[in-house]
Amino acid sequence: MKKTASEHYRQRRGNCAQSVVFAWNTANPGRPANAELFSAYGGGRAPDGLCGALYASCAIAETSVAETIKKSFSEKSGGHVKCREIRKAKTLTCAGCVELAAELLEKHSRNATTDTAPS
Repeated sequence: MKKTASEHYRQRRGNCAQSVVFAWNTANPGRPANAELFSAYGGGRAPDGLCGALYASCAIAETSVAETIKKSFSEKSGGHVKCREIRKAKTLTCAGCVELAAELLEKHSRNATTDTAPS
């Protein structure tokens, strides 16, 4: 998912949030999310100024793992989760945020599925 999201973003086919959604939809065709719903959330315009890629990742994730994704993202971005803070601190580029958010969504969604699968 990380590579798919990064390529989508770098080719300017969508904003950061849409790129994460596109990667999710590519990897999970049976559980698609509507990328158009995320068209307004790039460039720091997600609720509370949250990074759009992170916002999309948390919105798509199971509720039980969204907070884990946010915490992991914060740890890898120097303690920042808001777009403006990340850009000011220069801890990650926008493309880096897209890659990280997609990677965390994939990792934690897989873990949630594995953890809840019947034995």
